[in-house]
Amino acid sequence: MNKTRRQKLHSLFDTVSEAKKQIEMLRDEEEEYRDNIPENLQSSARYDDAEAAIDALDSVIDSLDEALDSIEELQETPTVGKQSKDYVR
Repeated sequence: MNKTRRQKLHSLFDTVSEAKKQIEMLRDEEEEYRDNIPENLQSSARYDDAEAAIDALDSVIDSLDEALDSIEELQETPTVGKQSKDYVR
């Protein structure tokens, strides 16, 4: 991967990382909302909806973690001119 594409990849990593932080904040807010639902409403649709939203946000966070791991792996690939001797064009 050349320097220009590597820089773009780094920028995308930052963008995905920021998106993950924002989604974590939303999840935390939703958890706080759910935790403040009165006990007598904890069997209600309102509580179930909050729980489902938290689960969905957790799933998104997990997916973004996987994406960030993949981007990090790509960033570790050799740059142009530094490939192994086995590299064939």
